[in-house]
Amino acid sequence: MIQTELKKLVSQPTQRDHWLVFSDDWGRHPSSCQYLIRHLLDRVDVTWVNTIGMRPPRLDRATLDRVVGKIHGTVSPKPRRAVENPAPREPHVVSPWMWPWFKRAWDRSCNRWLLRKQLVDILSRGSRPSLAITTIPIVADLMDELPVDRWVYYCVDDFSLWPGLDQTAMVAMEDRVVRRADLLIAASDSLKDRLAAMGRKSELCTHGVDMATWQSSSLPRFDWPAPIQGPVALFWGVVDRRLDTTFLTHLANKMPDLAIVLIGPTQQPDPTIKKLPNVHFLAPAPTCDLSAMAQVSDCLIMPYVETSLTQAMQPLKLKEYLASGRPAVVRRLPSTEPWADACDVVGTAEDFVVAVQRCLQNGVTEEQRVARHALESESWDCKAQDFLAMVRHGE
Repeated sequence: MIQTELKKLVSQPTQRDHWLVFSDDWGRHPSSCQYLIRHLLDRVDVTWVNTIGMRPPRLDRATLDRVVGKIHGTVSPKPRRAVENPAPREPHVVSPWMWPWFKRAWDRSCNRWLLRKQLVDILSRGSRPSLAITTIPIVADLMDELPVDRWVYYCVDDFSLWPGLDQTAMVAMEDRVVRRADLLIAASDSLKDRLAAMGRKSELCTHGVDMATWQSSSLPRFDWPAPIQGPVALFWGVVDRRLDTTFLTHLANKMPDLAIVLIGPTQQPDPTIKKLPNVHFLAPAPTCDLSAMAQVSDCLIMPYVETSLTQAMQPLKLKEYLASGRPAVVRRLPSTEPWADACDVVGTAEDFVVAVQRCLQNGVTEEQRVARHALESESWDCKAQDFLAMVRHGE
C-alpha cells in the first residue's frame, strides 16, 4: 500500500462516520486502541463498548475489585482518563451486562443474547455504525447479529498464549473473528505473520508515542515514597508471569542498593519476585505521573521473558521509555530489536545487570540519543492517520 495514496484518502472530505468499538474498558489503562481512537474523535463518532474481560472469574481480591468496577461502570458509566486527550470530544461509552464465562456453547449463547439485546437498543437511538472494530475475540458470536456494515479486527496480541485465559475458547473465537472480519490490522510483524498463517492478509499499524507527554517541561514534581531510596530502576505495565524472574532476581542480588520499582496492576506474578527485599510494587498511575516518575528514575527496565507470547508483543512502553530521554534496558525481542541503537538490548540476566550498571554510571549515550530522533515519525497522530487510511482504503 502506497503511503501517499493512503494520506490522500484521509484528506478527502467524507461524511462523518460512526464507529462501534469493542476493547478494554475506556480509561481503565492506556492501550493502543484508546490512543488511536482519541486521535480520531474529531473526525469519527464513536460508541465504545466496555466488555467483561477475557479472564474467567477467580475467588481473589483482583476479581472482586474488577467486579465492583464493572458494576459501577454499568450503573454510572462516566469515562475515566488513562491517556491524554488531544481532542475535546469523548466517545459514547456503554457498559452492557455480560456473562463472565466463554468456555461452553451455553456461555457464548448467553453473551450473544445479552449483548445483542442491549446494543441493538442503544444503536437504534442514533446513526447506524458504518464500522465495528474489535481488539478482542469474545465478540465472535456477535458479528452477524449487529446492524453494522463492516468489521475490522485490530489484532494487538496473541490471546492463544496469554496466561490466565481459557485458551481453547479464545482460539476458537479468534479463528471465527479472523474468518469473518472484512479487514484485519496487525500491531506487529509477528502478529501479521500469525494472521497470514491463519489464511488472512492484514495491514500493519505499529504502536506510536505522544512525544509531548514524555518530554513536557511542566511535569509535576514527584517524590518516591519513603521506602524507596537510592538509585531507581523503573518498570511500568502489567506485573505478571511475563516478567523474567531470573532477570529480576539477578539484578536484585547483584545490586542490593538499587530500588526496583514495578508500577501497574498485578496479575499473579511469580511469588519469588515479591520476596525480593529491594523490589517495590506501586499501584497503576496515569500517564502524566509516569512521565514524572521516569524523570526521577535512574534507569527504565523491561525484563520480559522470551516466550512465544512475548515474541508477538508490541509493548507500548518501549517508545515511551525512549521518548522520556532516560536510559533504558530491555529484553531482546522482535519488538525491541529495531531499537537496539536507541537503548540497551540484552539477552541474558548477566548482561541485564551489566547494562543497568552502565546506565547508572553513564546515562544515555550520544549514539542512543541520536537514534531516538526516529521517534519523531512515530507519533500517535501519525498512526491514527494511517489507521484511518487503512480503514477507508478497505471500503
